[in-house]
Amino acid sequence: MAFAADFEVLFDRLGDELRGAPTPRFDLFAKVIASVCTRIPVGGMPGKATRIGRLLEAGAWTEAALAVIERELPAWKLRRIVYENGEWLCSLTRQPNLPVGLDESVDAAHAALPLAILQAFVEARRVSNGDDADKLLVPRIRPANGSMICCDNFA
Repeated sequence: MAFAADFEVLFDRLGDELRGAPTPRFDLFAKVIASVCTRIPVGGMPGKATRIGRLLEAGAWTEAALAVIERELPAWKLRRIVYENGEWLCSLTRQPNLPVGLDESVDAAHAALPLAILQAFVEARRVSNGDDADKLLVPRIRPANGSMICCDNFA
């Protein structure tokens, strides 16, 4: 239970830092990747060897944020990006084909588009932290308990 509380504090701090940042920064991306990413190698990050590292060094913040989502949470897709009242609203979802009213998406808003995307990523990571759905490509099947009977008619 202590680990779950620690992760909640980590996600809260990252969310607060992202909301408070006026513009995207290299160190902010590196902090998010080092803190919550499990599929992106931290040893080589952010370096020229990785695609995300090259994007960050080039200042392609939006592309880097989208690449982080693609690499880290392949089950999550970008649902929408909207610019309203001076802020970008970014929504990520696992079910992009569902109507918006039925979808359980995560939303984030920020004045800078890359930070809105990164905030949505952190929230999606928080939601899927204990989920095996993002880690497995093949669903697990539990073994049957008790006796199994074949009910097929082979006549």
